[in-house]
Amino acid sequence: MSYYTSEQLNTIVSKIEHVRFGMFTTSDDTRTLTSRPLTQQQVDTNGQMWFIVSDEAAYTRDLLNNPQVNVSFAEPSDSLYVSVCGRAELVKDRAKAEELWNPMVKAWFPGGLDDPHLALIKVTIQSAEYWDSDASKMRQFFEMAKAAFTGDKPKDLGEHGKVEL
Repeated sequence: MSYYTSEQLNTIVSKIEHVRFGMFTTSDDTRTLTSRPLTQQQVDTNGQMWFIVSDEAAYTRDLLNNPQVNVSFAEPSDSLYVSVCGRAELVKDRAKAEELWNPMVKAWFPGGLDDPHLALIKVTIQSAEYWDSDASKMRQFFEMAKAAFTGDKPKDLGEHGKVEL
């Protein structure tokens, strides 16, 4: 069970709620890391991130022996980068699938909610780290150029934080 404050969870949700795709990284039995893009469907109030997947996907088998995953989100146009670590499990939950279902998912599951391979991945968030710049691109460029010239680290490029849930 994760213990967190709603403020910590809200910080993460506010960073990733508009970033639709995350790179979902798993580890196989040889500890080889692989990543693939998945569409984030929801982060619920319990600190669980949800994805709709096929139980036939090879990476879903990785979760049985190696449930630790990472999901990274990036929105370069906004200078936003988020890395979420958590524990994943493959679940079959018709009610949750109905709650998360949207017309775009039908492209992957022509049988709809009755598709026998429709499954969910639930990631219980354990920690997250983010980098978020509210500075304009020109300001970022200026600060990096100044740092390159002076040898000092760039300043005022944005916010960096780590949240343990």
